[in-house]
Amino acid sequence: MENINNKILALKYRPKNFDELIGQDIMVKTIINSIRLNKIPNAYLLTGIRGVGKTTTARIIAKAINCNKHFDHGDKNKSQEFCNCEEISSSKHLDVLEMDAASKTGIDDVRELIESSQYNPTSAKYKIIILDEVHMLSKQAFNGLLKTLEEPPPHLKFIFATTEVKKIPITIISRCQRFDLHRVPIQVLTNNLKKILLLEKGKISDGALKLIAKAAEGSVRDSLSLLDRALISQQVEEKELDENFIRKMLGIADRSKVLDLMKFIFEGNQKESINQLRNLVNEGIDPTSFLNDFMEMIYFILQKKRLGDVDSELSLSESETTEINLISKKIDISTLIIFWQFTIKTLEELSIVANPILSLEMLIIRLIHLKDIPSYEGILDKIKENNFNNNDEILISQNIEKKEENNDEENESDQVLKNQIKNIRQTKPELESAKPKTLNENTVKKISSFDELIKLLLIEKEIELKYDLENNVSLIKFTEGNISISINEKIGKNFVRNLSSKLLNLTKKRWVITLMKGNGHKTLTEIQSMKKKELLEKEKKGEIYKKFKDIFPDGELIDIKKK
Repeated sequence: MENINNKILALKYRPKNFDELIGQDIMVKTIINSIRLNKIPNAYLLTGIRGVGKTTTARIIAKAINCNKHFDHGDKNKSQEFCNCEEISSSKHLDVLEMDAASKTGIDDVRELIESSQYNPTSAKYKIIILDEVHMLSKQAFNGLLKTLEEPPPHLKFIFATTEVKKIPITIISRCQRFDLHRVPIQVLTNNLKKILLLEKGKISDGALKLIAKAAEGSVRDSLSLLDRALISQQVEEKELDENFIRKMLGIADRSKVLDLMKFIFEGNQKESINQLRNLVNEGIDPTSFLNDFMEMIYFILQKKRLGDVDSELSLSESETTEINLISKKIDISTLIIFWQFTIKTLEELSIVANPILSLEMLIIRLIHLKDIPSYEGILDKIKENNFNNNDEILISQNIEKKEENNDEENESDQVLKNQIKNIRQTKPELESAKPKTLNENTVKKISSFDELIKLLLIEKEIELKYDLENNVSLIKFTEGNISISINEKIGKNFVRNLSSKLLNLTKKRWVITLMKGNGHKTLTEIQSMKKKELLEKEKKGEIYKKFKDIFPDGELIDIKKK
């Protein structure tokens, strides 16, 4: 027979009844009440992260509903202790069938299971099927369970356990009584470790036990596995293990040193920041654990600024709390949020970069340069201040009409308008000197019509603007100081900006350019082409053209020029 003292702690101290199950008080109370009232569901669904007690709870439930010796279902004053059914605990009872759904996922396995469940139990009150990691079943297997799960034989009960409840079809979940097993709090885990440490006669400090409980992330099994590892080391060292030893064992950075690193970063001291990081690396920190500790410190500082109290946090020492309080007075919330985002980005980079230490050093350098980045509100205030000081801005407005039925054309036109609006910026004339100067009236141009504007652009050698106005712009309305136009998708990227600046330089006045969306308007080139075509058709009907054709039958009229 196997010696119990040689078992690992996670198996040696596995709960045998509901009283020994820690951290799930509400679930325990609900299940006990349902058994006492004899209102046992057809199926239980136990969900939660690894190591919180799903399989253990399933076995305890199996013992509870089959126990006739110590658990009277109708008497609330009876003890909650169950008979010590080792067969159920070790998965050897004939009427309690425990299966790993990950290894038996198909419909044939489920069909065989259902067929065997039709027979009455041999010695227990109920025949119970425990399916661990039930989310691994195939879609056909789940469908095969539906009917039996909803209306099972009176003697049959199901208990499902899973870590990924989202992968289970809703049709299965709706037929089960669901219980979510939560992460066990750090304080509860620490107290449990202290009890086991006394039984094992180990020597580990309270601070070290807190570190183990924190590293377990709410998992009882993980905490016991880490404690088992520490006790083996303690037997070799033959002295009490402290926090420093546990930190080295787990690859966790000393929080005080992480806080010192953050202080150097906030001060902008790149040399000391890199040296501090390299010291932590030499002590054997794990990059992922370090980044998680770094983010935790950011969270505590943010909590101090927002809530004003981190003293109740059990995992912080008095000196760490004091240091966090000092740092929180010197840093802005916006900076902390940026630090958080960049740290998460570095966590993602660890799986890409061959040397993760390089990613850590680059993170420190980036954070130092981001420390003094202006806030979003500050940038907006600066823009507004510049806008108010700029008295010679160009006013650009946008007037978009209702959409027509042709969605494709409108979407294309919308994109052109958006691109033009993105490129609009305020423009003011550049004067040759800071001293005010009387403008010569000869230098100020007066533009009364669209044609005059195009001729003036030709004189000024603004070929690109002239081409766009002739070929890619449709004139809707033109008055001095105001232009209403529609544009097509071929328009130059900086057309509006360039036209605004040129008009201001030529006329020394502000112009309002209104971009309108509408169909049916022709460009200047299209209008001139239509006029030329009409003039050719008119002249071809005249007497001069007829005489010309009589003399030169193969000749064609291709252009008409005025004298």
